[in-house]
Amino acid sequence: MQTNPHILSGFELRLMEFRKNALVMASLARSSIERARRGVLERDEGACNTVIVDDEEIDVLEVEMDRDGIALLLKFQPMASDLRLVIATMKFSANLERIADQAVGIARRARKLNLKARHPEVAGIEPIFDSADAMVADAIRAFADRDPERARTLRDRDAVLDAMNRDYANRLAGLMQKTPDRIEECLDLIFIARFLERIGDQATNIAEDTVFAVEAEDIRHLPS
Repeated sequence: MQTNPHILSGFELRLMEFRKNALVMASLARSSIERARRGVLERDEGACNTVIVDDEEIDVLEVEMDRDGIALLLKFQPMASDLRLVIATMKFSANLERIADQAVGIARRARKLNLKARHPEVAGIEPIFDSADAMVADAIRAFADRDPERARTLRDRDAVLDAMNRDYANRLAGLMQKTPDRIEECLDLIFIARFLERIGDQATNIAEDTVFAVEAEDIRHLPS
């Protein structure tokens, strides 16, 4: 007896388009991180403004991704791995929107910071930018390639990023006691580092969702 063609003959095309749109959103989020970085490290006002303006487009895309994901679920009623992939893609877009929000927070702080003379501790935030951006890049690649092994590396890297943020904040806290006239700039840098830490958290969320989508394993609360 000939089996009916998998409903994925239509579903696969829709899912491929859905995931492609998510990756377009991912590219925009990565661009926002890079521009926020230029805003802080290169004092690029235009880059900061672009991050803030582009956030509206990313917000619109997230709404569209939610709508399209719900339409996929209602029309095709996927099961098992197909269901997990649709849900993971919807969560992927939500995490990307939050990453873009953190980039906006960085850009706003950078605009304030850049109104004053360059603070010597600005250079100290560059490794934190590098770590957060690399985590996002690998989370996106793991999602795109359905690569759970790459995704599993993110949790330990998130712990490293958290430690980097704590060390940087502690250094700035000590500096504020010695240079009270520059407390405002130190606080801006502490907030920027915290936004980067949150970007790492979102990248880790994407990685955890990727593992669940591919292997049906929930690693969110497993010990590191």
